[in-house]
Amino acid sequence: MHWAIGIALFIGTVAGMELFAYAAHRWLMHGPGWFLHASHHRPRTGAFEWNDLYAAIFAVPSFVLILGGVQLGWWPGWAWIGAGIAAYGAIYFGFHDVIVHKRVPHRYLPRSAYMKRIMQAHRLHHAVGTKEGTVSFGFLWAPRPEALKAELRRRGNAGARQPGDPRDAPLTEDTPA
Repeated sequence: MHWAIGIALFIGTVAGMELFAYAAHRWLMHGPGWFLHASHHRPRTGAFEWNDLYAAIFAVPSFVLILGGVQLGWWPGWAWIGAGIAAYGAIYFGFHDVIVHKRVPHRYLPRSAYMKRIMQAHRLHHAVGTKEGTVSFGFLWAPRPEALKAELRRRGNAGARQPGDPRDAPLTEDTPA
């Protein structure tokens, strides 16, 4: 396979992963997978949360595609696609876990309009602590914050957190997700 086709597959996969991530976040994590994702909408009490299992789950196809494309004699394009999935995961980790949620301590302050928009959209996503009523499910692309705020108002701020909201209490073994 020509390297240019591989690069195109890689870039196309990284871009396409944003669509996949939106759909998985919107209809899986805020749907039947809420039992894991709910931990991400609550304060974390340690280094990990149940939601982190999604990273391991979504890494499996990447690993299998790279292995198949490089070692098992599958079409070589699968390795490029697997690498694109892995790259999106790394970008997502950097933006989401490191920059937005500060799971690795840093002093970064967003200066670009793009980074400010992404961070504000994610904060508006977390303004709702319930499975329903949340806005902004993508991560590398987000609607304008004004549009997200208008949508939250249109919904009557259903599920929006208020100061002292009991959903802000850390999860314990007795806390239902």
